[in-house]
Amino acid sequence: MPTNLPMRYNTSMIKLPGNIQDFMHIFLKKGFQVFVVGGAVRDLITGKKTDDWDFATDATPDTILTFFSKAFYNNTYGTVTVVVDDLLFEVTPFRKESLYKDRRHPGKIEWAKTIEEDLARRDFTINAMAFDGKTLIDPYDGKKHLQNKIVMAVGDPDKRFAEDSLRLMRAIRLASQLGFLIEEKTRMSIQKNASLIVHISWERIRDELLKIISSNNPSDGILFLQNTGLLKYIIPELDACFTVPQKSPKRHHIYDVGTHSVMSLKNCPSSDPITRLAALLHDIGKVQTYHKDEHTKLITFHNHEVVGTKLVGNIADRLRLSNKQKEKLVRLVKYHQFTVSEVITDRAVRRFIREVGKEYLQDMFDLRTADRIGSGATPTSWRYELFKKRIEEVQHEPFKVTDLKIDGTDVMSILNIKPSRKVGDILKKLFNEVVEGRVKNERKYLLEEIKKLADS
Repeated sequence: MPTNLPMRYNTSMIKLPGNIQDFMHIFLKKGFQVFVVGGAVRDLITGKKTDDWDFATDATPDTILTFFSKAFYNNTYGTVTVVVDDLLFEVTPFRKESLYKDRRHPGKIEWAKTIEEDLARRDFTINAMAFDGKTLIDPYDGKKHLQNKIVMAVGDPDKRFAEDSLRLMRAIRLASQLGFLIEEKTRMSIQKNASLIVHISWERIRDELLKIISSNNPSDGILFLQNTGLLKYIIPELDACFTVPQKSPKRHHIYDVGTHSVMSLKNCPSSDPITRLAALLHDIGKVQTYHKDEHTKLITFHNHEVVGTKLVGNIADRLRLSNKQKEKLVRLVKYHQFTVSEVITDRAVRRFIREVGKEYLQDMFDLRTADRIGSGATPTSWRYELFKKRIEEVQHEPFKVTDLKIDGTDVMSILNIKPSRKVGDILKKLFNEVVEGRVKNERKYLLEEIKKLADS
């Protein structure tokens, strides 16, 4: 229900960019209404820059198409995409509430006559505002809730979530992105209706989950999912982790596995969503490998990374991650238990680099940092820093013969020989000299070694 605050009020505090004013003027000049709606209104009120502009109008899609040379629409919801100076503006005619056929999409689209009717069908109050350049239309106190940092459903939250069950996750995503709380009745409705999320495609769930994980408050988002009961439908393997303790003699952990996972996500220095997801899921194998010695009370999780590798592969498939995303996620979880002993050999360091992959080394370091802080430990240690230094040094050394700074042509030229097995044997010998540290992998030194062979 709208509050007793005015539904429409003039404001001089909100300023539209010139190109947006010009765009809206095209509709006004043709005799139609047009309003900025959605997240752009939130950004205008809070002074944030936005490039994501959505509009609502009383013009029909066919009419809108006549206004612009670069415009198209091919959806059943009437949204017209207009290209203006390399920007994409989405314009949708006013729509009424309607029955939703599959907990996601309205079964019938019916155009409305007023912006108020259009706002009444929207999900949350902070998304149910419209601005025409002078007047803010705010029938559900969206501006007030924006100022108070609250996510609240428009009208009856049960009805909103029954219409489109993806809104269950979208509420949490908005709260995570904006750093807001979810209003009590809305939160209770999410908990009550959590099972409706099973009607939503995994692609949609994946997109919302990755947005939560990529937000400024990802750990809060995951805890919202867990506390409202949504997590057990999305990642039950992670939900089960909150029942598994870790505190025991001779262990540095101070949290249960679930809380540790969330704290690892919170402290992950990477902004990459898959690296953050790996930080969240790296220990899910501990549920199946939990063991507590009744005499010593020591808790162990032997081979939890092996079990976890299989589980995250299943999760990646469930969430419809791309092959590249799945490969990265699985590899980070599989090798996250790497050893950082000060006596590790160069051969072991090279094996680690090959297993993890050069392109994922920094992601693995970010995961280790997240894991340490999420366990209650310091971000780093002298052994860890020494290991990273060794990784950097070893990468400057050759991994294979072709990484040498000379090749067979140099060998044949200096020794005046033709292509033969001898050329390969000499390259292998030089490679071993470099690996053992007796010769630097620099061209001038390697050429000198070849010349010594010629003189011998």
